[in-house]
Order: sequence, then C-alpha cells, then structure tokens
Amino acid sequence: MEVLHITTSGSVDDGKSTLIGRLLYDTQSIPQDKMDALHAASKRKGLDFTDLSLLTDGLVAEREQGITIDVAHIYFSTPNRKYIIADTPGHIEYTRNMVTGASTAQVSLILIDARKGIVEQTYRHFFIAALLRIPYLVVCVNKMDLVEYNEARFNQIVEDFQQMVASASFQAPSIKFIPISSLYGENVAGRSEKINWYQGESLLEYLEQITFDHADSTHPARFPVQSVIRPMTREFHDFRGFAGKVASGHFNVGDEIISLPSQQKSKIKTIEQFEAQLSTARARESVVITLEDEIDTSRGSMLSKTDNVPPLLKEITAQVCWMDQQKLVPGKAYLLQHGINRVKAKVQQINHVIDVTNNKIVEDKKELGLNDIGKITLKTAQPIFADSYHLNPANGAFILVDEFSNATVAVGFVE
Repeated sequence: MEVLHITTSGSVDDGKSTLIGRLLYDTQSIPQDKMDALHAASKRKGLDFTDLSLLTDGLVAEREQGITIDVAHIYFSTPNRKYIIADTPGHIEYTRNMVTGASTAQVSLILIDARKGIVEQTYRHFFIAALLRIPYLVVCVNKMDLVEYNEARFNQIVEDFQQMVASASFQAPSIKFIPISSLYGENVAGRSEKINWYQGESLLEYLEQITFDHADSTHPARFPVQSVIRPMTREFHDFRGFAGKVASGHFNVGDEIISLPSQQKSKIKTIEQFEAQLSTARARESVVITLEDEIDTSRGSMLSKTDNVPPLLKEITAQVCWMDQQKLVPGKAYLLQHGINRVKAKVQQINHVIDVTNNKIVEDKKELGLNDIGKITLKTAQPIFADSYHLNPANGAFILVDEFSNATVAVGFVE
C-alpha cells in the first residue's frame, strides 16, 4: 500500500493540530480509550466540545499553551493508502523545525485563517515548500465557520495567494485551494453542505486521488557504500560485496559503474538482498552489490553509472536554512555531512540573504541569524559527490555540524 508523506504548516492558531485530529477522527483512526481521554481532557479545560488538537500536541508545554512547538509525526490510513503527517510549528522562531519536518514530504498543507488571510508565515511556508521542491501544495482556508462560510472571503484569499505566487522568482508547485472548517469537519473528510458554493473535492478526497511517481527512481543512479562485506569463511572465502541503500535511480546486473573518489570502473556482477538474487536495485532499496573486478571501494565511496557521474565538488554554492543561535559569518569552519561522508568545510562568503516575506534578496547582509535563509559558498577539505538539489534531491542536500558542540547548525541544498 502506498504511503503519502504530508507536512502541515501555518501561522499560530490557524488550526493545524485540530485539522489533523479531525482527519484521524473522521477516518476512525483513534482508539476508544484515547477518545475517552480526549473527552475528559476537554471537560477539564471547560470546553463543551472535544478538543481534537490534543491528539497531536504531545508536549506538556504545547497542551498548556495551546500551541505546537516540536514536530509531531502522525500516522493514519484509509482503504486506499497510508499517510504520515509531520505537524510542524507555526511560530517564526520554529522555522527550522518546519524545514526538517517538510524534508521528506510529497504534499504540503498550508493553513490560512479565513479571518486573517495571508500573513508573514504564509510567505515563509510557501517559500520553504518551493525550496524543498514539494510537488503538491494544498492551501486550506480554515475557520470558514467564523466568516459565515463566505464565498467572497475565500475568493479574496485565493486571489491574494495567487498574486504572491506570481511574484515569486522560483517555480511553484501544483496548488489546490480548499475552504474548510477543521473544528466542525466541513470539507475535511467529506464535502460540506454549508459550503455548497465550492464544487471541488474535500481535503481527504483530494489527498486520496493524488498520484505520484517515485521520482528517486528516475533520477541519476547513486549508491553510497555504507560497508564492505567480507565474510572470510570457507564457503565465502573470496566474497566482497558493497552494502548500502540506493539513494536514487536504479542499478541493473551488468551495468558499467564507476567508483568515486577512486574513479575506477567495473561492472555489476550480482545484486543481493538477504538470500535473494535481484536483477535490479531501485531507489530506497537496501542491497549488497558485487563487482566483476577488484577496485578501490570502501565505506564512504559512491557507485554511479558511468553515463551520469556526479561532480566531485570542493567548492559548493548552496541555499541554507540557519538553525543556530550563534550567527553564521564568513570564515567560520564546520563539519559538512553529506550522506555518510563528513568533511571539514569553511564558509567562503555569504552571497545574499532572502527576505521571504516579500521575496526580495538582501545582498548587503553578511551574516545569517536563526531561521534565516540565504545563499552561501563553502570550500571543503575533501571533495564530495553531490548533485544539484533541484536535479536530484536525494543526493543534493547536506547538513552543517558544529565540530565542538556537535550541534546541527544548518541544512543546505546544493545549487
């Protein structure tokens, strides 16, 4: 059964947690004991309805303040497919959480309060969805009950959002607009009679019909070697296999490959998975590959087909989201983690910072603060085998790590 990965985003009190709780409730994904606990917790809060947002706000501070602070992963399913939702915070100071929560998403749900319309965080979340190349974007205009399900108000928000998209300097994903009331379940799992002027699908109906190909399978073939298998037993005395997970593309028995960084070539002899012999290894499959020749390959090497080899980069230009309290300034050194490889990297320059609230580039700003997004140039001590993120996301992202505190300070996307 297919799994659809979704991320939710929106400003504070736009109703993300309530929407997710409503999806769980309407798909009968909540056990009875948990429903009983929700009823009791809602009564303790003095509410005359069941507060479904309590399902996802797991931290004590979240429940006390009525906000989302950390990323929560929620699982539910229908007869057609399984879903994993990353519920991300709405506060601007938690933008870094939204980036990490959205990093594996195929669908981004952006919630907008029908009373407030587009706010600063709307621009930020739209920019991040486009930066991460999320293929589907659903704009849920929530709390329609508080504007009397007014069609004109919904149309105005749609028009404002489309103007924002038109002014963007980057390619926008496919966008769907749906008027909803997550509190009362209008247009969430089923179509609403109170919003009968809207002729489109409900949110769940739209999610159910989304089709997607596993783009990783169509991208260039990349196989990072995680370990070398040498049993050294009597039965497998000469066996030498390379274990790992296919990052993108696919490999066939007989393919001519090149090993990086040694740049030695060979052909694939066998592809093995447990006790099975495979003819093809596809993206996200963990396998052991054996080669016809003894070539210089070890943990950290990358196997690639010879007709599409990733560049060996020692100077990298990348978009980064800064995640640390201490600001990023040119000249600082970090550890760059790309796949399983970790190399030292020095910040050569900050090319610009992006003001996502109005889609403007600020070129005279020469530092990145917490949650800032900008373009930087890095120089690495050893080359990495990275693709441009927009051509191959599976091999085009990295993180920066502070070598003293071991804290992750940035996520980056190779240009």
